[in-house]
Order: sequence, then C-alpha cells, then structure tokens
Amino acid sequence: MSIVKLPSAARRAVAGLTLVAACGAGVAAAAEAEVVMYKDPNCGCCAKWAEHLRDNGFKVRVVPSDDMGRIKSEAGVPRELTSCHTAKVGRYIVEGHVPAADVERLLAEQPEVVGLAAPGMPMGSPGMDGPYPADRFDVISYDAAGETQVFASH
Repeated sequence: MSIVKLPSAARRAVAGLTLVAACGAGVAAAAEAEVVMYKDPNCGCCAKWAEHLRDNGFKVRVVPSDDMGRIKSEAGVPRELTSCHTAKVGRYIVEGHVPAADVERLLAEQPEVVGLAAPGMPMGSPGMDGPYPADRFDVISYDAAGETQVFASH
C-alpha cells in the first residue's frame, strides 16, 4: 500500500469536508435526541437554556422539580460541577449552561464519560445572557470514577 501526498489545497478541502461531515452528524444527533431537563419551577435562566437548545434543533422536555439536590445526586453529578439545572440526553447527563454545540459534539463523538457540566452559572453562557460582560468558562466532562477534563473552553 502506498501513501499519496495531496497538495495543500486538497488537504484543506478534505479537512473542510471532514468538518462539515462532523457538524452534520452533530445536527442529526440533535434532531434525534430528546433532552429531559429538570429545573426548579422558579428558575428563568433554565428556561432560556432550554430555548437555546430548541433553537439548535433539540427536542426539550422540561420537568419542574422542587428536589434538584436529589436529582443531581441520583444522576451522579459531582458536587463541584453542579449548576442550576440537570438534563439527560441519550445516555449522558448535561449539567448547567452547556452550549448546544458541545452537546452535539458529545452525541456525535460518544466519549466514555457520564456527562458534561458548565459549573456555576457563567455569565454569557447560553441562558445566562445579560448586560454584564461574558465570563470565560470551561465545559467539563466527567466519568464514573469522578475523573474530569476540559471538554471545551468558551
């Protein structure tokens, strides 16, 4: 078997097509996945996050709960990664204001993690829009052993 070296323009074209295919897979995953979001009945930013997901092709079912601590505990969300709402999509947990693009990537790549979290409530994250300057924030992946790593930076 021989390796063919492509000219740089052809390499860029192949890389671009690969990116388009990956993005398409994320959009398809979003269209197929239902997000079940548990939230405090009085939380407005959670509703805005659900709308952000809907705007990006997800079906979102909102379940109001007065016992978010129990839901987070049962979902296995590490205490240091908690935020205001907890969602289930496919086999994953999504905690807090995680951007839709990160959820799409999670579903497309299917990593061996429990889920993603945007700890706290970072200003400028989806649903946390406001007159304040946006915070830089990381979306963290975590596994069943509690190991974490940065999944995306915003």
